[in-house]
Amino acid sequence: MPSCLSACPLDCYDACGIFYDEGVLKPFKNGHTQGFLCPHMNHYNSHARVEKPRYKGQEISMDEALIKLKEILDANLKSETLCYKGSGNFGLMQSVTEEAFAQMGSFLTDGSLCDGAGEAGIIEGRGSNKNMPLSEIAKSEVVVIWGRNPHVTSSHLLPLLKDKRLIVIDPVETKIAKMADLYIQIKPHTDIYLAMLLYRFLHIEDSCDDEFLAEFASEHEDYYELTQTIRIKAVLDDIGMTLGQIGDILHYIVGKRTAIVCGVGIQKYRDGADVIRAIDTLAVGLGLFGKEGCGVAYLGDSKEGIATPFLSAKKAKKVSKVNTAFDAFKTVFVQGANPLAQMPDSNRVKESIGRTENLIYFGLYENETSAAADLVIPAKTFLEKEDIRTSYSHNGMLVMHKQIESDIGISEYELAAYLAKTYALELKSEAEYLEYFKNYGVVKIDGSFEVENRQAVPYREGFDTDDGEFLFLEEFEAPKKPQEDEFYLITPKAAKSLNSQFERSEYLYIHSSVGLREGEVVRVVSENGSLELAVMINDNLREDTLLIYNATAGVNNLTSSKHSYEGKNAIYQENFVRIEKID
Repeated sequence: MPSCLSACPLDCYDACGIFYDEGVLKPFKNGHTQGFLCPHMNHYNSHARVEKPRYKGQEISMDEALIKLKEILDANLKSETLCYKGSGNFGLMQSVTEEAFAQMGSFLTDGSLCDGAGEAGIIEGRGSNKNMPLSEIAKSEVVVIWGRNPHVTSSHLLPLLKDKRLIVIDPVETKIAKMADLYIQIKPHTDIYLAMLLYRFLHIEDSCDDEFLAEFASEHEDYYELTQTIRIKAVLDDIGMTLGQIGDILHYIVGKRTAIVCGVGIQKYRDGADVIRAIDTLAVGLGLFGKEGCGVAYLGDSKEGIATPFLSAKKAKKVSKVNTAFDAFKTVFVQGANPLAQMPDSNRVKESIGRTENLIYFGLYENETSAAADLVIPAKTFLEKEDIRTSYSHNGMLVMHKQIESDIGISEYELAAYLAKTYALELKSEAEYLEYFKNYGVVKIDGSFEVENRQAVPYREGFDTDDGEFLFLEEFEAPKKPQEDEFYLITPKAAKSLNSQFERSEYLYIHSSVGLREGEVVRVVSENGSLELAVMINDNLREDTLLIYNATAGVNNLTSSKHSYEGKNAIYQENFVRIEKID
Protein backbone atom coordinates (compact mmCIF):
# COMPACT_ATOMS: atom_id res chain seq x y z
CA MET A 1 0.00 0.00 0.00
CA PRO A 2 1.38 3.50 -0.73
CA SER A 3 2.92 5.26 2.26
CA CYS A 4 0.84 8.39 1.63
CA LEU A 5 -2.35 6.41 2.29
CA SER A 6 -4.14 6.81 5.61
CA ALA A 7 -7.71 6.83 6.90
CA CYS A 8 -10.02 9.05 8.89
CA PRO A 9 -9.67 8.17 12.60
CA LEU A 10 -12.98 9.65 13.73
CA ASP A 11 -15.80 7.67 15.30
CA CYS A 12 -18.40 7.87 12.53
CA TYR A 13 -20.03 5.53 10.03
CA ASP A 14 -17.96 6.20 6.94
CA ALA A 15 -14.32 5.39 7.86
CA CYS A 16 -12.94 7.15 4.79
CA GLY A 17 -9.70 6.44 3.01
CA ILE A 18 -7.36 9.44 2.82
CA PHE A 19 -4.27 10.44 0.86
CA TYR A 20 -1.90 12.87 2.56
CA ASP A 21 -0.31 15.11 -0.07
CA GLU A 22 2.10 17.84 1.08
CA GLY A 23 -0.04 18.93 4.01
CA VAL A 24 -3.39 18.45 2.26
CA LEU A 25 -5.90 15.72 3.08
CA LYS A 26 -7.44 14.24 -0.06
CA PRO A 27 -10.02 11.47 -0.48
CA PHE A 28 -9.06 7.98 -1.53
CA LYS A 29 -11.28 7.64 -4.62
CA ASN A 30 -11.91 3.90 -4.52
CA GLY A 31 -14.69 2.15 -2.63
CA HIS A 32 -16.79 3.66 0.13
CA THR A 33 -15.02 7.08 0.27
CA GLN A 34 -16.55 7.95 -3.13
CA GLY A 35 -14.04 10.70 -3.87
CA PHE A 36 -14.97 13.20 -1.15
CA LEU A 37 -14.37 13.83 2.55
CA CYS A 38 -16.89 14.97 5.17
CA PRO A 39 -16.68 18.46 6.76
CA HIS A 40 -14.80 17.14 9.81
CA MET A 41 -11.92 15.87 7.69
CA ASN A 42 -11.98 18.80 5.28
CA HIS A 43 -11.27 21.11 8.24
CA TYR A 44 -9.35 18.70 10.47
CA ASN A 45 -6.15 20.79 10.52
CA SER A 46 -8.01 23.97 11.48
CA HIS A 47 -8.84 22.84 15.02
CA ALA A 48 -6.44 23.79 17.82
CA ARG A 49 -4.94 20.92 19.79
CA VAL A 50 -3.20 20.38 23.11
CA GLU A 51 0.48 20.95 22.33
CA LYS A 52 2.24 20.96 25.71
CA PRO A 53 1.95 18.68 28.75
CA ARG A 54 1.04 20.40 31.99
CA TYR A 55 0.69 19.62 35.66
CA LYS A 56 -1.49 21.69 37.98
CA GLY A 57 -1.77 24.30 35.21
CA GLN A 58 1.98 24.65 34.63
CA GLU A 59 3.61 23.57 31.35
CA ILE A 60 6.13 20.76 31.69
CA SER A 61 8.12 18.61 29.28
CA MET A 62 6.93 15.21 28.05
CA ASP A 63 9.66 13.50 30.07
CA GLU A 64 8.45 15.33 33.17
CA ALA A 65 4.86 14.38 32.39
CA LEU A 66 5.73 10.69 32.17
CA ILE A 67 7.69 10.86 35.42
CA LYS A 68 4.73 12.58 37.05
CA LEU A 69 2.44 9.84 35.69
CA LYS A 70 4.69 7.24 37.33
CA GLU A 71 4.69 9.14 40.63
CA ILE A 72 0.90 9.29 40.63
CA LEU A 73 0.54 5.59 39.82
CA ASP A 74 3.16 4.64 42.43
CA ALA A 75 1.29 6.55 45.12
CA ASN A 76 -1.72 4.24 45.12
CA LEU A 77 -2.59 0.62 44.47
CA LYS A 78 -3.16 -0.10 40.80
CA SER A 79 -6.60 -1.43 41.72
CA GLU A 80 -7.40 2.14 42.80
CA THR A 81 -6.83 3.37 39.24
CA LEU A 82 -9.44 3.60 36.48
CA CYS A 83 -8.63 3.83 32.76
CA TYR A 84 -11.59 5.52 31.05
CA LYS A 85 -11.13 5.28 27.27
CA GLY A 86 -13.35 7.05 24.77
CA SER A 87 -13.97 6.18 21.13
CA GLY A 88 -13.17 9.52 19.50
CA ASN A 89 -10.15 7.95 17.76
CA PHE A 90 -11.05 4.68 16.13
CA GLY A 91 -7.72 2.97 15.37
CA LEU A 92 -7.24 -0.62 16.53
CA MET A 93 -4.03 0.36 18.33
CA GLN A 94 -5.92 2.70 20.67
CA SER A 95 -6.66 -0.17 23.05
CA VAL A 96 -3.01 -0.88 23.80
CA THR A 97 -3.13 1.57 26.71
CA GLU A 98 -6.05 -0.36 28.20
CA GLU A 99 -3.94 -3.49 27.89
CA ALA A 100 -1.13 -1.86 29.87
CA PHE A 101 -3.44 -0.64 32.64
CA ALA A 102 -5.21 -4.00 32.77
CA GLN A 103 -1.90 -5.80 33.26
CA MET A 104 -1.24 -3.47 36.17
CA GLY A 105 -4.51 -4.51 37.79
CA SER A 106 -6.40 -1.29 37.04
CA PHE A 107 -10.10 -1.09 36.20
CA LEU A 108 -11.47 -0.42 32.70
CA THR A 109 -15.00 0.45 31.59
CA ASP A 110 -17.73 -1.40 29.72
CA GLY A 111 -21.08 -0.40 28.32
CA SER A 112 -21.70 2.32 25.75
CA LEU A 113 -22.59 5.99 25.55
CA CYS A 114 -23.80 5.49 22.00
CA ASP A 115 -25.07 2.27 20.51
CA GLY A 116 -25.05 -0.59 23.03
CA ALA A 117 -28.80 -1.02 23.45
CA GLY A 118 -29.40 -1.40 19.73
CA GLU A 119 -26.56 -3.88 19.38
CA ALA A 120 -27.95 -5.91 22.29
CA GLY A 121 -31.34 -6.09 20.57
CA ILE A 122 -29.77 -7.19 17.30
CA ILE A 123 -27.77 -9.93 19.01
CA GLU A 124 -30.84 -11.15 20.93
CA GLY A 125 -32.76 -11.59 17.70
CA ARG A 126 -30.09 -12.61 15.18
CA GLY A 127 -27.46 -14.12 17.48
CA SER A 128 -24.77 -11.74 16.18
CA ASN A 129 -24.35 -8.17 14.97
CA LYS A 130 -23.44 -8.42 11.30
CA ASN A 131 -24.14 -5.19 9.50
CA MET A 132 -25.56 -4.63 6.05
CA PRO A 133 -22.53 -2.99 4.38
CA LEU A 134 -22.69 0.08 2.15
CA SER A 135 -21.94 -2.09 -0.89
CA GLU A 136 -25.27 -3.87 -0.36
CA ILE A 137 -27.25 -0.68 0.26
CA ALA A 138 -26.06 0.37 -3.20
CA LYS A 139 -27.97 -2.61 -4.66
CA SER A 140 -31.28 -1.76 -2.98
CA GLU A 141 -34.40 -0.54 -4.77
CA VAL A 142 -35.93 1.09 -1.67
CA VAL A 143 -34.12 2.68 1.28
CA VAL A 144 -35.87 3.42 4.56
CA ILE A 145 -33.92 6.03 6.55
CA TRP A 146 -35.17 5.44 10.10
CA GLY A 147 -33.94 8.01 12.61
CA ARG A 148 -30.73 8.73 10.74
CA ASN A 149 -29.48 11.98 9.23
CA PRO A 150 -26.92 11.03 6.56
CA HIS A 151 -26.15 14.62 5.56
CA VAL A 152 -24.65 15.00 9.05
CA THR A 153 -23.56 11.55 10.21
CA SER A 154 -22.89 9.49 7.08
CA SER A 155 -22.58 11.67 4.00
CA HIS A 156 -21.01 8.88 1.95
CA LEU A 157 -24.35 7.10 2.02
CA LEU A 158 -25.93 9.90 -0.03
CA PRO A 159 -24.60 8.95 -3.51
CA LEU A 160 -25.97 5.44 -2.98
CA LEU A 161 -29.53 6.80 -2.67
CA LYS A 162 -29.68 8.10 -6.24
CA ASP A 163 -32.58 6.69 -8.27
CA LYS A 164 -33.97 4.74 -5.29
CA ARG A 165 -37.39 4.99 -3.66
CA LEU A 166 -36.76 6.82 -0.38
CA ILE A 167 -38.78 6.65 2.86
CA VAL A 168 -37.73 8.73 5.88
CA ILE A 169 -39.03 8.18 9.42
CA ASP A 170 -37.83 10.85 11.86
CA PRO A 171 -39.25 13.35 14.39
CA VAL A 172 -37.17 16.04 12.66
CA GLU A 173 -37.81 17.00 9.04
CA THR A 174 -34.16 16.75 8.05
CA LYS A 175 -32.66 17.57 4.67
CA ILE A 176 -33.00 13.93 3.64
CA ALA A 177 -36.66 13.98 4.76
CA LYS A 178 -37.35 16.84 2.35
CA MET A 179 -35.95 14.68 -0.46
CA ALA A 180 -38.05 11.62 0.41
CA ASP A 181 -40.83 10.04 -1.60
CA LEU A 182 -42.57 9.45 1.73
CA TYR A 183 -41.80 11.21 5.02
CA ILE A 184 -43.27 10.18 8.38
CA GLN A 185 -42.73 12.73 11.17
CA ILE A 186 -43.07 10.21 13.95
CA LYS A 187 -43.37 11.11 17.64
CA PRO A 188 -40.14 10.34 19.54
CA HIS A 189 -39.93 6.93 21.24
CA THR A 190 -42.85 5.44 19.33
CA ASP A 191 -40.73 3.60 16.75
CA ILE A 192 -41.47 0.25 18.37
CA TYR A 193 -45.20 0.79 17.85
CA LEU A 194 -44.70 1.66 14.18
CA ALA A 195 -42.48 -1.37 13.55
CA MET A 196 -44.98 -3.69 15.24
CA LEU A 197 -47.95 -2.20 13.40
CA LEU A 198 -46.18 -2.57 10.06
CA TYR A 199 -45.52 -6.24 10.83
CA ARG A 200 -49.14 -6.71 11.86
CA PHE A 201 -50.51 -5.27 8.62
CA LEU A 202 -47.89 -7.18 6.66
CA HIS A 203 -49.44 -10.33 8.16
CA ILE A 204 -53.06 -9.16 7.71
CA GLU A 205 -52.47 -8.41 4.02
CA ASP A 206 -50.76 -11.78 3.53
CA SER A 207 -47.61 -9.97 2.36
CA CYS A 208 -45.06 -11.76 4.55
CA ASP A 209 -42.30 -13.82 2.96
CA ASP A 210 -43.81 -17.12 4.07
CA GLU A 211 -40.96 -19.24 2.71
CA PHE A 212 -38.39 -17.23 4.69
CA LEU A 213 -40.49 -17.34 7.86
CA ALA A 214 -40.98 -21.10 7.61
CA GLU A 215 -37.24 -21.68 7.31
CA PHE A 216 -35.75 -19.05 9.60
CA ALA A 217 -38.52 -17.70 11.88
CA SER A 218 -40.98 -20.45 12.74
CA GLU A 219 -42.30 -18.67 15.87
CA HIS A 220 -43.70 -15.79 13.82
CA GLU A 221 -47.35 -16.52 14.71
CA ASP A 222 -46.62 -15.89 18.39
CA TYR A 223 -45.13 -12.51 17.53
CA TYR A 224 -48.14 -11.66 15.39
CA GLU A 225 -50.31 -12.31 18.45
CA LEU A 226 -48.14 -9.87 20.42
CA THR A 227 -48.74 -7.19 17.78
CA GLN A 228 -52.48 -7.72 18.18
CA THR A 229 -52.27 -6.31 21.72
CA ILE A 230 -51.77 -2.87 20.17
CA ARG A 231 -54.92 -0.75 19.74
CA ILE A 232 -54.51 0.44 16.17
CA LYS A 233 -56.42 3.74 16.17
CA ALA A 234 -55.13 4.90 19.57
CA VAL A 235 -51.54 4.08 18.69
CA LEU A 236 -51.72 5.72 15.26
CA ASP A 237 -53.11 8.88 16.87
CA ASP A 238 -50.30 8.79 19.43
CA ILE A 239 -47.57 8.24 16.83
CA GLY A 240 -48.98 10.98 14.64
CA MET A 241 -49.79 8.80 11.62
CA THR A 242 -52.75 7.64 9.57
CA LEU A 243 -53.73 4.18 8.45
CA GLY A 244 -53.13 5.37 4.91
CA GLN A 245 -49.50 6.07 5.68
CA ILE A 246 -49.07 2.53 7.00
CA GLY A 247 -50.42 1.33 3.66
CA ASP A 248 -48.10 3.68 1.76
CA ILE A 249 -45.01 2.31 3.52
CA LEU A 250 -45.99 -1.29 2.83
CA HIS A 251 -46.82 -0.45 -0.78
CA TYR A 252 -43.28 0.83 -1.29
CA ILE A 253 -41.37 -1.97 0.47
CA VAL A 254 -43.25 -5.26 -0.07
CA GLY A 255 -41.55 -7.37 -2.72
CA LYS A 256 -38.71 -4.87 -3.21
CA ARG A 257 -35.00 -5.05 -2.42
CA THR A 258 -35.19 -2.90 0.70
CA ALA A 259 -32.53 -1.54 3.03
CA ILE A 260 -33.68 -0.23 6.42
CA VAL A 261 -30.98 2.20 7.55
CA CYS A 262 -31.25 3.00 11.27
CA GLY A 263 -29.66 5.73 13.35
CA VAL A 264 -28.60 5.41 16.98
CA GLY A 265 -31.13 7.93 18.33
CA ILE A 266 -34.03 5.48 18.08
CA GLN A 267 -32.42 3.19 20.69
CA LYS A 268 -31.26 5.73 23.30
CA TYR A 269 -34.04 4.63 25.66
CA ARG A 270 -34.48 2.10 28.48
CA ASP A 271 -36.11 -0.26 25.97
CA GLY A 272 -33.70 0.59 23.13
CA ALA A 273 -32.88 -3.06 22.49
CA ASP A 274 -36.57 -3.83 21.91
CA VAL A 275 -36.92 -0.90 19.48
CA ILE A 276 -34.18 -2.16 17.16
CA ARG A 277 -35.35 -5.75 17.59
CA ALA A 278 -38.86 -4.77 16.44
CA ILE A 279 -37.42 -3.11 13.34
CA ASP A 280 -35.34 -6.24 12.71
CA THR A 281 -38.55 -8.25 13.02
CA LEU A 282 -40.23 -6.18 10.31
CA ALA A 283 -37.27 -7.03 8.07
CA VAL A 284 -37.71 -10.71 8.98
CA GLY A 285 -41.37 -10.56 7.97
CA LEU A 286 -40.33 -9.09 4.62
CA GLY A 287 -37.61 -11.76 4.22
CA LEU A 288 -34.87 -9.16 3.85
CA PHE A 289 -32.00 -11.01 5.51
CA GLY A 290 -29.51 -13.08 3.53
CA LYS A 291 -30.40 -11.49 0.18
CA GLU A 292 -28.51 -9.00 -1.96
CA GLY A 293 -29.57 -5.40 -1.57
CA CYS A 294 -31.68 -6.21 1.49
CA GLY A 295 -31.35 -5.97 5.25
CA VAL A 296 -31.04 -3.67 8.25
CA ALA A 297 -28.07 -1.31 8.52
CA TYR A 298 -27.34 -0.08 12.04
CA LEU A 299 -23.84 -0.19 13.49
CA GLY A 300 -22.10 -3.47 12.83
CA ASP A 301 -19.33 -4.80 15.06
CA SER A 302 -16.26 -2.98 13.72
CA LYS A 303 -14.03 -5.74 15.13
CA GLU A 304 -16.08 -8.61 13.69
CA GLY A 305 -13.75 -11.41 12.60
CA ILE A 306 -10.72 -9.97 14.42
CA ALA A 307 -9.61 -11.62 17.65
CA THR A 308 -8.10 -9.08 20.03
CA PRO A 309 -4.43 -9.44 20.93
CA PHE A 310 -5.10 -7.40 24.07
CA LEU A 311 -6.19 -10.33 26.24
CA SER A 312 -5.61 -8.69 29.63
CA ALA A 313 -7.87 -5.80 28.64
CA LYS A 314 -10.54 -8.28 27.57
CA LYS A 315 -10.44 -10.00 30.99
CA ALA A 316 -9.96 -6.87 33.13
CA LYS A 317 -12.18 -5.74 35.96
CA LYS A 318 -14.67 -3.24 34.59
CA VAL A 319 -17.13 -0.59 35.75
CA SER A 320 -19.96 1.08 33.86
CA LYS A 321 -19.08 3.69 31.25
CA VAL A 322 -22.53 5.26 31.71
CA ASN A 323 -22.69 5.92 35.46
CA THR A 324 -19.06 5.51 36.49
CA ALA A 325 -18.37 6.10 40.19
CA PHE A 326 -15.15 8.02 39.62
CA ASP A 327 -14.77 8.74 43.33
CA ALA A 328 -14.28 5.02 43.98
CA PHE A 329 -10.78 5.48 42.52
CA LYS A 330 -7.82 7.57 43.63
CA THR A 331 -6.61 8.03 40.07
CA VAL A 332 -8.67 8.36 36.88
CA PHE A 333 -6.83 8.18 33.54
CA VAL A 334 -9.02 9.54 30.71
CA GLN A 335 -7.99 8.70 27.15
CA GLY A 336 -9.61 10.36 24.14
CA ALA A 337 -12.81 11.21 26.00
CA ASN A 338 -14.54 14.12 27.69
CA PRO A 339 -16.67 12.56 30.45
CA LEU A 340 -17.41 15.92 32.06
CA ALA A 341 -19.43 16.82 28.95
CA GLN A 342 -20.22 13.58 27.12
CA MET A 343 -21.48 11.40 29.96
CA PRO A 344 -25.11 11.71 31.01
CA ASP A 345 -26.05 13.47 34.27
CA SER A 346 -23.17 15.97 34.22
CA ASN A 347 -23.89 17.26 37.72
CA ARG A 348 -23.32 13.79 39.19
CA VAL A 349 -20.21 13.27 37.02
CA LYS A 350 -18.74 16.61 38.10
CA GLU A 351 -19.25 15.81 41.78
CA SER A 352 -17.89 12.28 41.44
CA ILE A 353 -14.84 13.13 39.36
CA GLY A 354 -14.11 16.10 41.62
CA ARG A 355 -13.58 13.74 44.56
CA THR A 356 -10.78 11.77 42.89
CA GLU A 357 -7.24 12.60 44.01
CA ASN A 358 -5.72 12.56 40.53
CA LEU A 359 -7.39 13.23 37.18
CA ILE A 360 -5.18 12.56 34.15
CA TYR A 361 -6.22 13.59 30.63
CA PHE A 362 -4.57 12.04 27.56
CA GLY A 363 -5.96 13.41 24.31
CA LEU A 364 -5.83 15.84 21.40
CA TYR A 365 -8.17 18.71 22.27
CA GLU A 366 -8.88 21.03 25.15
CA ASN A 367 -12.28 20.46 26.73
CA GLU A 368 -14.06 20.39 30.10
CA THR A 369 -12.09 17.32 31.25
CA SER A 370 -8.66 18.64 30.22
CA ALA A 371 -9.46 21.91 32.03
CA ALA A 372 -10.20 20.00 35.25
CA ALA A 373 -7.27 17.56 34.96
CA ASP A 374 -4.25 17.61 37.26
CA LEU A 375 -2.00 16.12 34.58
CA VAL A 376 -2.51 16.71 30.85
CA ILE A 377 -0.63 14.60 28.30
CA PRO A 378 -1.05 15.56 24.63
CA ALA A 379 -1.60 12.74 22.14
CA LYS A 380 -0.40 12.24 18.57
CA THR A 381 -2.79 12.84 15.69
CA PHE A 382 -3.56 10.03 13.25
CA LEU A 383 -1.05 11.57 10.83
CA GLU A 384 1.79 11.26 13.36
CA LYS A 385 1.65 7.52 14.13
CA GLU A 386 0.99 4.10 12.63
CA ASP A 387 -2.42 2.49 13.05
CA ILE A 388 -5.13 0.41 11.36
CA ARG A 389 -8.88 0.87 11.49
CA THR A 390 -12.00 -1.01 10.53
CA SER A 391 -15.57 0.19 10.19
CA TYR A 392 -19.07 -0.55 11.37
CA SER A 393 -20.68 0.36 8.05
CA HIS A 394 -18.47 -1.52 5.59
CA ASN A 395 -15.96 -4.37 5.58
CA GLY A 396 -12.89 -2.31 4.78
CA MET A 397 -9.61 -2.51 6.68
CA LEU A 398 -7.69 0.73 6.29
CA VAL A 399 -3.97 1.08 6.98
CA MET A 400 -3.10 4.42 8.57
CA HIS A 401 0.51 5.12 7.63
CA LYS A 402 2.49 7.71 9.58
CA GLN A 403 2.72 10.90 7.51
CA ILE A 404 4.36 13.51 9.74
CA GLU A 405 7.24 13.66 12.20
CA SER A 406 6.17 15.82 15.12
CA ASP A 407 7.59 16.76 18.51
CA ILE A 408 4.07 17.28 19.85
CA GLY A 409 2.45 14.58 21.95
CA ILE A 410 2.95 10.87 22.41
CA SER A 411 1.15 7.96 20.76
CA GLU A 412 -0.94 5.40 22.59
CA TYR A 413 1.65 2.72 21.91
CA GLU A 414 4.50 4.92 23.12
CA LEU A 415 2.67 5.64 26.36
CA ALA A 416 1.84 1.95 26.84
CA ALA A 417 5.47 1.02 26.10
CA TYR A 418 6.61 3.48 28.78
CA LEU A 419 4.29 1.81 31.29
CA ALA A 420 5.48 -1.63 30.17
CA LYS A 421 9.10 -0.71 30.70
CA THR A 422 8.40 0.97 34.03
CA TYR A 423 6.26 -1.81 35.50
CA ALA A 424 7.69 -4.89 33.69
CA LEU A 425 4.54 -5.53 31.64
CA GLU A 426 4.34 -7.86 28.65
CA LEU A 427 3.78 -5.97 25.41
CA LYS A 428 4.71 -6.93 21.88
CA SER A 429 6.41 -4.42 19.62
CA GLU A 430 4.26 -1.92 17.76
CA ALA A 431 5.22 -3.57 14.45
CA GLU A 432 4.09 -6.98 15.72
CA TYR A 433 0.66 -5.65 16.72
CA LEU A 434 0.22 -3.88 13.39
CA GLU A 435 1.20 -7.03 11.49
CA TYR A 436 -1.18 -9.05 13.65
CA PHE A 437 -4.12 -6.85 12.62
CA LYS A 438 -3.07 -6.78 8.95
CA ASN A 439 -3.15 -10.57 8.87
CA TYR A 440 -6.92 -10.39 9.33
CA GLY A 441 -7.25 -8.48 6.08
CA VAL A 442 -7.23 -9.58 2.48
CA VAL A 443 -6.29 -7.40 -0.48
CA LYS A 444 -9.15 -6.86 -2.94
CA ILE A 445 -8.82 -6.25 -6.68
CA ASP A 446 -8.93 -2.45 -6.35
CA GLY A 447 -5.93 -2.48 -4.00
CA SER A 448 -7.84 -1.89 -0.77
CA PHE A 449 -8.06 -4.23 2.21
CA GLU A 450 -11.16 -5.93 3.53
CA VAL A 451 -11.53 -7.93 6.71
CA GLU A 452 -11.19 -11.56 5.71
CA ASN A 453 -14.05 -14.03 6.23
CA ARG A 454 -16.77 -11.39 6.64
CA GLN A 455 -19.94 -12.07 4.71
CA ALA A 456 -20.74 -9.50 2.03
CA VAL A 457 -24.38 -10.57 2.40
CA PRO A 458 -24.84 -11.53 6.07
CA TYR A 459 -27.10 -14.39 7.21
CA ARG A 460 -27.33 -16.22 3.87
CA GLU A 461 -27.36 -19.54 5.76
CA GLY A 462 -29.65 -18.39 8.55
CA PHE A 463 -29.14 -16.52 11.79
CA ASP A 464 -26.36 -17.10 14.32
CA THR A 465 -28.69 -18.32 17.05
CA ASP A 466 -28.54 -21.85 18.44
CA ASP A 467 -31.06 -23.20 15.92
CA GLY A 468 -30.39 -20.73 13.10
CA GLU A 469 -33.77 -19.05 13.55
CA PHE A 470 -34.66 -15.49 14.48
CA LEU A 471 -35.77 -15.00 18.10
CA PHE A 472 -38.85 -12.79 18.39
CA LEU A 473 -39.80 -10.36 21.12
CA GLU A 474 -42.17 -11.97 23.60
CA GLU A 475 -43.18 -8.80 25.43
CA PHE A 476 -42.58 -5.06 25.29
CA GLU A 477 -42.96 -2.05 27.53
CA ALA A 478 -45.21 0.86 26.63
CA PRO A 479 -43.03 3.98 26.32
CA LYS A 480 -43.53 6.73 28.89
CA LYS A 481 -45.24 9.94 27.81
CA PRO A 482 -44.45 13.52 28.80
CA GLN A 483 -46.75 15.63 30.96
CA GLU A 484 -48.73 18.43 29.37
CA ASP A 485 -46.04 21.06 30.00
CA GLU A 486 -43.12 18.80 29.05
CA PHE A 487 -41.25 18.26 25.77
CA TYR A 488 -39.38 15.31 24.34
CA LEU A 489 -35.63 16.07 24.38
CA ILE A 490 -33.77 15.17 21.18
CA THR A 491 -29.94 15.30 21.26
CA PRO A 492 -28.54 14.48 17.79
CA LYS A 493 -25.10 15.14 16.37
CA ALA A 494 -24.50 18.48 14.67
CA ALA A 495 -22.97 19.00 11.24
CA LYS A 496 -19.85 20.76 12.51
CA SER A 497 -19.13 18.83 15.70
CA LEU A 498 -18.40 15.24 16.64
CA ASN A 499 -19.37 14.42 20.22
CA SER A 500 -17.71 17.32 22.09
CA GLN A 501 -15.02 17.98 19.46
CA PHE A 502 -14.78 20.83 16.96
CA GLU A 503 -17.51 23.52 16.70
CA ARG A 504 -20.17 23.23 19.41
CA SER A 505 -23.70 24.62 19.24
CA GLU A 506 -24.96 27.11 21.84
CA TYR A 507 -28.71 27.04 21.19
CA LEU A 508 -31.91 25.18 21.88
CA TYR A 509 -34.13 24.61 18.85
CA ILE A 510 -37.91 24.63 19.10
CA HIS A 511 -41.03 24.98 16.94
CA SER A 512 -42.41 28.50 16.50
CA SER A 513 -45.86 27.44 17.74
CA VAL A 514 -44.48 27.22 21.29
CA GLY A 515 -44.43 31.03 21.33
CA LEU A 516 -40.81 31.77 22.20
CA ARG A 517 -38.82 34.54 20.51
CA GLU A 518 -35.67 33.78 18.57
CA GLY A 519 -32.66 34.87 20.64
CA GLU A 520 -34.63 34.78 23.90
CA VAL A 521 -32.68 33.07 26.71
CA VAL A 522 -34.70 30.47 28.61
CA ARG A 523 -34.04 27.83 31.23
CA VAL A 524 -34.51 24.19 30.21
CA VAL A 525 -35.27 21.99 33.22
CA SER A 526 -35.42 18.22 33.77
CA GLU A 527 -35.49 16.08 36.89
CA ASN A 528 -31.69 15.84 36.62
CA GLY A 529 -30.72 19.49 36.24
CA SER A 530 -31.09 22.64 34.18
CA LEU A 531 -29.44 24.65 31.45
CA GLU A 532 -29.86 28.19 30.12
CA LEU A 533 -29.74 28.62 26.33
CA ALA A 534 -30.77 31.06 23.64
CA VAL A 535 -33.69 30.04 21.45
CA MET A 536 -33.49 29.27 17.75
CA ILE A 537 -36.78 28.69 15.93
CA ASN A 538 -36.91 25.56 13.78
CA ASP A 539 -40.22 24.54 12.26
CA ASN A 540 -38.71 21.29 11.00
CA LEU A 541 -39.31 19.99 14.53
CA ARG A 542 -42.52 18.55 15.91
CA GLU A 543 -44.33 20.89 18.28
CA ASP A 544 -43.81 18.47 21.20
CA THR A 545 -40.03 18.23 20.82
CA LEU A 546 -37.07 20.32 21.84
CA LEU A 547 -33.69 19.80 20.16
CA ILE A 548 -30.28 20.47 21.71
CA TYR A 549 -27.25 19.13 19.86
CA ASN A 550 -25.22 16.59 21.80
CA ALA A 551 -22.06 18.70 21.74
CA THR A 552 -23.75 21.71 23.38
CA ALA A 553 -21.99 22.60 26.63
CA GLY A 554 -24.18 21.61 29.56
CA VAL A 555 -26.76 19.57 27.63
CA ASN A 556 -26.08 16.55 29.83
CA ASN A 557 -27.15 18.47 32.91
CA LEU A 558 -30.56 17.36 31.64
CA THR A 559 -29.96 13.66 31.04
CA SER A 560 -30.19 10.62 33.29
CA SER A 561 -27.33 8.25 34.11
CA LYS A 562 -29.66 5.24 34.15
CA HIS A 563 -28.80 2.33 31.83
CA SER A 564 -30.86 0.80 29.10
CA TYR A 565 -32.44 -2.50 30.15
CA GLU A 566 -30.14 -4.34 27.74
CA GLY A 567 -26.69 -3.37 26.50
CA LYS A 568 -25.60 -1.02 29.33
CA ASN A 569 -26.30 1.96 27.09
CA ALA A 570 -26.83 5.61 27.96
CA ILE A 571 -30.46 6.72 27.54
CA TYR A 572 -29.96 10.35 26.54
CA GLN A 573 -33.37 10.71 24.91
CA GLU A 574 -35.56 9.24 27.65
CA ASN A 575 -35.69 12.60 29.34
CA PHE A 576 -38.60 15.01 29.38
CA VAL A 577 -37.90 18.72 29.83
CA ARG A 578 -39.78 21.90 30.68
CA ILE A 579 -39.06 25.48 29.67
CA GLU A 580 -38.94 28.28 32.23
CA LYS A 581 -38.90 31.97 31.38
CA ILE A 582 -36.03 34.00 32.84
CA ASP A 583 -37.10 37.37 34.22
